[in-house]
Amino acid sequence: MTKVVIIGGGPGGYEAALVAAQLDADVTVVERDGIGGACVLTDCVPSKTLIATSTRTTYVREADHLGIHIHDGHDGHDKTLVDVDSDQVNSRIKRLARAQSEDTRARLIKEGVKVVSGEARLVDPRIVAVGDRRLRADVVLIATGAHPRELPSAKPDGERILTWRHLYDMEELPEKLIVVGSGVTGAEFASAYQALGSNVTLVSSRERVMPTQDADAAEVLEEVFMRRGMTVLSRTRAESVERIGDGVIVTLSDGRTVEGSHCLMTVGMIPNTADLGLEEAGVRLGDGGFVEVDRVSRTTVPGVYAAGDCTGVNMLASVAAMQGRIAMWHALGEAVAPLKLSTVASTVFTHPELAAVGASEDDVRSGRIDGRTVTLPLNTNPRAKMNEVRDGFVKLICRQHTGIVLGGVIVGPRASELILGVSIAVQQRLTVDDIAHTFSVYPSLSGSVTEAARSLMLASPE
Repeated sequence: MTKVVIIGGGPGGYEAALVAAQLDADVTVVERDGIGGACVLTDCVPSKTLIATSTRTTYVREADHLGIHIHDGHDGHDKTLVDVDSDQVNSRIKRLARAQSEDTRARLIKEGVKVVSGEARLVDPRIVAVGDRRLRADVVLIATGAHPRELPSAKPDGERILTWRHLYDMEELPEKLIVVGSGVTGAEFASAYQALGSNVTLVSSRERVMPTQDADAAEVLEEVFMRRGMTVLSRTRAESVERIGDGVIVTLSDGRTVEGSHCLMTVGMIPNTADLGLEEAGVRLGDGGFVEVDRVSRTTVPGVYAAGDCTGVNMLASVAAMQGRIAMWHALGEAVAPLKLSTVASTVFTHPELAAVGASEDDVRSGRIDGRTVTLPLNTNPRAKMNEVRDGFVKLICRQHTGIVLGGVIVGPRASELILGVSIAVQQRLTVDDIAHTFSVYPSLSGSVTEAARSLMLASPE
């Protein structure tokens, strides 16, 4: 029986463990914090739980147009009052994270996976040390994740200067929150806390928020942020963050200063690869300390694989999980297709959401692919009108002459769910004709996907 030892119990680790157990390997997972890893305990699951609450508050605050009025009972006027109990919100977040971790652990044990708590280190490519214990392995998977990057001039104290892992221990909602970093993480938390009632300032070093996302989508979201009262400071960096009494002062690269009650730093991730014995065992680390892997998750050492954020390959839970599965399929002799990043779907969980998959419009404009695009605003969709959805669109990208779907972008409610149809089309190389001839429910937001496909089907290539 092949012995598999997995260091790290996040999505890359536990999904790999389930595959290896299914293939009758002897599987051990070593995890120091809890099954699910940072993804479940401190990062993805908690943040999306927070966002679920913030989204509900937005619906309540903006319900007047639907004929729903909430009165505060004091001044006799139609005033919408949303009172957020920060302690209750955070308690629920941590409770759900623990429950998800326990459910995943129970699933692993049910499948025959052994779970060991502790810090692991690679003694050599076939031996993993956990304290004084030595675990022999035929296959080792490194899935140790990453942690928030810290700036020397803005050291988090867990009280006023924060990383996102500190947020759920706060006793009160931040009165005036400064978010440094306008990438996906920064945008999500800025959007969430603005909805919950904080006064939010978002500091962006680029010309627009979320510079790696579709430009049209980022523009829509930035407009929504500002319409709801957020202050967006573009083309400037935070040089330093200093705690002053019960608040903070952020000094920007252009000389301005911003004062707030709290500062949230979202300036990237550092891989958890130090002190694991990787380089001593021959595992090559690349720039920033990330483990170098190929498209079937192999490192530079035979029998040692790596998956997830510690590899720096598209740092998404879904990608980590797929890397882990691919590693086990390959290591245990199953047929496997290499990781294909061009089919990865991703979502920014702002409100509205931004979801994308495959090729981008920039790929078409730059000539990297020979394609054509169509964009349909959601405010023409009947279901969107019924729900007072004013912001968002559906964008489809197909190959110029064959109509094969290459990618898509959706901005709107539940875009994370709507993108699946486009993702299937990209993965299975369907054409816009295939989507156009597929029934969608009327009325539905997904109807805009089939309508976009019909527009591309009828359009004549230039």
